[in-house]
Amino acid sequence: METLNGKVVLVTGASRGIGATIANQIAEAGAKVIVNYSGNKEAADKVVEQIIAKGGDAIAVQADVSKTDEVKNLFDIAISHFGKIDVLVNNAGIMITKLIKDTTDEDFTRQFDINVKGTFNTMREAATRLENNGSIINFSTSVNRIMLPSYGTYVATKAAVEQLTRVFSKEVGSKGITVNSVSPGPTNTELFTNGKPQEVIDRLASLSAFNRLGEPDDIAKIVVFLASDNAKWITAQNIGVNGGMA
Repeated sequence: METLNGKVVLVTGASRGIGATIANQIAEAGAKVIVNYSGNKEAADKVVEQIIAKGGDAIAVQADVSKTDEVKNLFDIAISHFGKIDVLVNNAGIMITKLIKDTTDEDFTRQFDINVKGTFNTMREAATRLENNGSIINFSTSVNRIMLPSYGTYVATKAAVEQLTRVFSKEVGSKGITVNSVSPGPTNTELFTNGKPQEVIDRLASLSAFNRLGEPDDIAKIVVFLASDNAKWITAQNIGVNGGMA
Protein backbone atom coordinates (compact mmCIF):
# COMPACT_ATOMS: atom_id res chain seq x y z
CA MET A 1 0.00 0.00 0.00
CA GLU A 2 1.48 3.33 -1.08
CA THR A 3 0.72 5.33 2.05
CA LEU A 4 3.40 7.94 1.35
CA ASN A 5 2.42 8.95 -2.19
CA GLY A 6 3.48 12.53 -2.97
CA LYS A 7 5.81 12.80 0.03
CA VAL A 8 9.52 13.56 0.00
CA VAL A 9 11.47 11.91 2.80
CA LEU A 10 14.99 12.63 4.05
CA VAL A 11 16.63 9.69 5.83
CA THR A 12 19.95 10.37 7.56
CA GLY A 13 22.52 7.61 7.83
CA ALA A 14 20.72 5.66 5.11
CA SER A 15 23.60 3.96 3.32
CA ARG A 16 23.38 0.70 5.30
CA GLY A 17 21.65 -1.18 8.10
CA ILE A 18 18.34 0.07 9.44
CA GLY A 19 18.64 3.33 7.49
CA ALA A 20 18.99 1.57 4.14
CA THR A 21 15.99 -0.64 4.90
CA ILE A 22 13.95 2.41 5.91
CA ALA A 23 14.88 4.19 2.68
CA ASN A 24 13.78 1.20 0.61
CA GLN A 25 10.50 0.71 2.46
CA ILE A 26 9.68 4.41 2.30
CA ALA A 27 10.22 4.33 -1.46
CA GLU A 28 8.01 1.24 -1.76
CA ALA A 29 5.31 3.21 0.10
CA GLY A 30 5.38 5.80 -2.68
CA ALA A 31 7.71 8.52 -1.40
CA LYS A 32 10.72 10.13 -3.03
CA VAL A 33 13.80 9.62 -0.88
CA ILE A 34 16.97 11.52 -0.02
CA VAL A 35 19.54 8.93 1.04
CA ASN A 36 21.95 10.78 3.31
CA TYR A 37 25.37 9.33 4.04
CA SER A 38 28.48 10.54 5.81
CA GLY A 39 31.32 8.71 4.09
CA ASN A 40 30.26 5.57 2.21
CA LYS A 41 29.19 6.91 -1.19
CA GLU A 42 29.29 3.48 -2.82
CA ALA A 43 26.83 2.03 -0.32
CA ALA A 44 24.52 5.05 -0.59
CA ASP A 45 24.55 4.86 -4.39
CA LYS A 46 23.64 1.18 -4.13
CA VAL A 47 20.57 2.05 -2.03
CA VAL A 48 19.54 4.62 -4.63
CA GLU A 49 20.01 2.04 -7.39
CA GLN A 50 17.81 -0.45 -5.51
CA ILE A 51 15.05 2.14 -5.16
CA ILE A 52 15.21 3.21 -8.81
CA ALA A 53 15.25 -0.42 -9.98
CA LYS A 54 11.88 -0.88 -8.27
CA GLY A 55 10.41 2.19 -9.97
CA GLY A 56 11.08 4.67 -7.18
CA ASP A 57 12.88 8.00 -7.11
CA ALA A 58 15.87 8.77 -4.89
CA ILE A 59 19.12 10.69 -4.67
CA ALA A 60 22.16 10.26 -2.42
CA VAL A 61 23.51 13.35 -0.63
CA GLN A 62 26.65 13.45 1.50
CA ALA A 63 26.55 15.33 4.80
CA ASP A 64 27.99 14.92 8.27
CA VAL A 65 24.95 15.73 10.40
CA SER A 66 27.13 16.92 13.26
CA LYS A 67 28.23 19.88 11.11
CA THR A 68 25.77 22.76 10.79
CA ASP A 69 26.89 23.93 7.36
CA GLU A 70 26.69 20.44 5.90
CA VAL A 71 23.16 19.97 7.24
CA LYS A 72 22.08 23.27 5.66
CA ASN A 73 23.60 22.13 2.37
CA LEU A 74 21.83 18.78 2.67
CA PHE A 75 18.48 20.56 2.95
CA ASP A 76 19.41 22.93 0.12
CA ILE A 77 20.22 20.08 -2.27
CA ALA A 78 17.17 18.03 -1.30
CA ILE A 79 14.74 20.93 -1.73
CA SER A 80 16.41 22.08 -4.96
CA HIS A 81 16.04 18.58 -6.41
CA PHE A 82 12.58 17.56 -5.16
CA GLY A 83 11.03 20.94 -4.34
CA LYS A 84 10.26 20.17 -0.70
CA ILE A 85 10.83 17.86 2.28
CA ASP A 86 7.80 16.40 4.06
CA VAL A 87 9.42 13.90 6.41
CA LEU A 88 12.71 13.81 8.29
CA VAL A 89 14.00 10.49 9.65
CA ASN A 90 16.95 11.00 12.00
CA ASN A 91 18.52 7.58 11.79
CA ALA A 92 22.22 8.57 11.73
CA GLY A 93 24.03 7.57 14.88
CA ILE A 94 26.99 5.76 16.37
CA MET A 95 27.43 3.49 19.38
CA ILE A 96 30.64 3.08 21.36
CA THR A 97 30.34 0.58 24.19
CA LYS A 98 32.83 1.08 27.01
CA LEU A 99 32.63 1.23 30.76
CA ILE A 100 32.34 4.83 31.90
CA LYS A 101 35.79 4.64 33.52
CA ASP A 102 37.28 3.62 30.17
CA THR A 103 35.41 6.17 28.03
CA THR A 104 37.73 8.80 26.58
CA ASP A 105 36.90 12.45 25.97
CA GLU A 106 36.96 11.64 22.26
CA ASP A 107 34.48 8.76 22.70
CA PHE A 108 32.14 11.00 24.66
CA THR A 109 32.34 13.95 22.28
CA ARG A 110 31.99 11.88 19.12
CA GLN A 111 28.81 10.19 20.32
CA PHE A 112 27.21 13.43 21.48
CA ASP A 113 28.25 15.24 18.28
CA ILE A 114 26.58 12.72 16.00
CA ASN A 115 23.70 11.37 18.08
CA VAL A 116 22.58 14.57 19.80
CA LYS A 117 24.01 17.50 17.85
CA GLY A 118 23.24 15.74 14.58
CA THR A 119 19.59 15.34 15.56
CA PHE A 120 19.49 18.91 16.89
CA ASN A 121 20.99 20.29 13.65
CA THR A 122 18.48 18.59 11.37
CA MET A 123 15.49 19.47 13.58
CA ARG A 124 16.58 23.10 13.76
CA GLU A 125 16.74 23.20 9.97
CA ALA A 126 13.41 21.38 9.70
CA ALA A 127 11.73 23.95 11.95
CA THR A 128 11.59 26.40 9.06
CA ARG A 129 12.07 24.18 6.01
CA LEU A 130 9.92 21.10 6.55
CA GLU A 131 6.52 21.27 4.88
CA ASN A 132 3.46 21.91 7.06
CA ASN A 133 1.75 18.71 8.21
CA GLY A 134 5.05 16.88 7.93
CA SER A 135 6.62 14.31 10.24
CA ILE A 136 9.89 13.88 12.10
CA ILE A 137 11.00 10.49 13.41
CA ASN A 138 14.06 10.44 15.65
CA PHE A 139 15.99 7.40 16.83
CA SER A 140 16.48 6.54 20.48
CA THR A 141 17.16 3.07 21.94
CA SER A 142 15.42 0.52 24.16
CA VAL A 143 18.67 0.20 26.08
CA ASN A 144 17.51 3.38 27.84
CA ARG A 145 14.99 1.20 29.66
CA ILE A 146 17.49 -1.18 31.21
CA MET A 147 20.88 -0.82 32.90
CA LEU A 148 23.57 -2.39 30.75
CA PRO A 149 27.17 -1.73 31.76
CA SER A 150 29.29 -0.17 28.97
CA TYR A 151 26.31 1.64 27.37
CA GLY A 152 26.40 4.67 29.69
CA THR A 153 27.44 7.41 27.27
CA TYR A 154 25.39 5.96 24.42
CA VAL A 155 22.16 5.90 26.42
CA ALA A 156 22.88 9.41 27.69
CA THR A 157 22.86 10.63 24.08
CA LYS A 158 19.62 8.84 23.35
CA ALA A 159 17.93 10.17 26.49
CA ALA A 160 18.79 13.63 25.20
CA VAL A 161 17.23 12.78 21.83
CA GLU A 162 14.00 11.69 23.52
CA GLN A 163 13.71 14.94 25.43
CA LEU A 164 14.50 17.04 22.34
CA THR A 165 11.73 15.10 20.59
CA ARG A 166 9.15 15.95 23.24
CA VAL A 167 10.00 19.64 23.44
CA PHE A 168 10.25 20.10 19.68
CA SER A 169 6.80 18.55 19.17
CA LYS A 170 5.28 21.49 21.04
CA GLU A 171 7.36 24.01 19.08
CA VAL A 172 6.22 22.83 15.63
CA GLY A 173 2.79 21.42 16.46
CA SER A 174 1.08 24.57 15.21
CA LYS A 175 2.35 23.68 11.73
CA GLY A 176 0.78 20.23 11.92
CA ILE A 177 4.19 18.55 12.19
CA THR A 178 4.38 15.41 14.30
CA VAL A 179 7.60 14.59 16.16
CA ASN A 180 8.19 11.13 17.60
CA SER A 181 11.05 8.81 18.41
CA VAL A 182 11.45 5.07 18.06
CA SER A 183 13.54 2.87 20.33
CA PRO A 184 14.80 -0.32 18.70
CA GLY A 185 16.09 -3.16 20.79
CA PRO A 186 19.03 -5.33 19.69
CA THR A 187 18.77 -5.48 15.91
CA ASN A 188 20.55 -7.70 13.42
CA THR A 189 22.77 -5.13 11.74
CA GLU A 190 26.49 -4.93 11.09
CA LEU A 191 26.71 -2.04 13.56
CA PHE A 192 25.24 -4.19 16.33
CA THR A 193 26.86 -7.57 15.68
CA ASN A 194 30.40 -6.48 14.81
CA GLY A 195 32.87 -7.41 17.51
CA LYS A 196 30.36 -9.30 19.64
CA PRO A 197 30.90 -12.99 20.44
CA GLN A 198 28.00 -15.22 19.40
CA GLU A 199 27.23 -15.98 23.05
CA VAL A 200 26.69 -12.27 23.73
CA ILE A 201 24.44 -11.92 20.67
CA ASP A 202 22.44 -14.97 21.80
CA ARG A 203 22.08 -13.59 25.32
CA LEU A 204 20.79 -10.25 24.05
CA ALA A 205 18.43 -12.00 21.63
CA SER A 206 17.00 -13.98 24.53
CA LEU A 207 15.84 -10.75 26.19
CA SER A 208 13.00 -10.46 23.66
CA ALA A 209 9.71 -12.31 24.04
CA PHE A 210 10.45 -14.07 20.75
CA ASN A 211 14.01 -15.14 21.56
CA ARG A 212 15.48 -13.42 18.53
CA LEU A 213 17.11 -10.19 17.46
CA GLY A 214 15.02 -7.62 15.70
CA GLU A 215 15.47 -7.22 11.96
CA PRO A 216 15.82 -3.87 10.15
CA ASP A 217 12.48 -4.60 8.50
CA ASP A 218 10.79 -4.69 11.92
CA ILE A 219 11.95 -1.14 12.62
CA ALA A 220 11.32 0.25 9.15
CA LYS A 221 7.64 -0.71 9.19
CA ILE A 222 7.04 1.47 12.25
CA VAL A 223 8.92 4.39 10.70
CA VAL A 224 6.80 4.16 7.54
CA PHE A 225 3.66 4.23 9.68
CA LEU A 226 4.82 7.27 11.66
CA ALA A 227 5.68 9.06 8.42
CA SER A 228 2.17 8.49 7.06
CA ASP A 229 -1.01 10.47 7.56
CA ASN A 230 -2.36 7.49 9.54
CA ALA A 231 -0.19 8.61 12.48
CA LYS A 232 -1.26 12.25 12.62
CA TRP A 233 -2.65 12.01 16.17
CA ILE A 234 0.61 10.62 17.51
CA THR A 235 3.26 13.13 18.58
CA ALA A 236 5.79 13.61 21.40
CA GLN A 237 5.89 9.83 21.89
CA ASN A 238 8.70 7.32 22.18
CA ILE A 239 7.76 3.95 20.73
CA GLY A 240 9.64 0.83 21.79
CA VAL A 241 10.25 -1.49 18.87
CA ASN A 242 12.01 -4.27 20.70
CA GLY A 243 9.99 -7.50 20.74
CA GLY A 244 9.18 -7.07 24.42
CA MET A 245 12.80 -6.72 25.50
CA ALA A 246 11.93 -3.84 27.82
